Amino acid sequence: MASVIQNARGMQDAAGNVAQKAHDTAATVGDKAKELAATVGDRAKDFAASAADQAKQVGKSATNMADNATARVGSGVESLAGKLRDSAPQEGIIHNAASRVANTLERGGHYLKEEGLTGMADDLTGVIKRNPIPAVLVGIGIGYLIAHALRR
Repeated sequence: MASVIQNARGMQDAAGNVAQKAHDTAATVGDKAKELAATVGDRAKDFAASAADQAKQVGKSATNMADNATARVGSGVESLAGKLRDSAPQEGIIHNAASRVANTLERGGHYLKEEGLTGMADDLTGVIKRNPIPAVLVGIGIGYLIAHALRR
């Protein structure tokens, strides 16, 4: 009987050792899983930051291209103003009208060159903030016109 008790204690010790090893292995696996999750999380953050930076660069590039195109249009409008002045009669009613149109074109071209699309958007935002109700009414009117045009 002593040998049976001794065998039972040996089995108990062996079972305890197996349980301890299982516990240690589970703890190690859990730690490794935490480390892996942290690494994956860090890589995901880095990837997201990189993607955001690239999107910002693309946006800046598109903005610069639009501003450059707007500046070219402004130069063209200014050039048109000069051509109008040169081709208009030197006196009379037509001269006065052409001079006013040329001055307006020149100011508009200069505005386009200096402000670009970004400056125009900022100015439009300022106008809307200063005059919200007329801006909403204009928006409704433009929406109505677009809807009416699309129905046809």
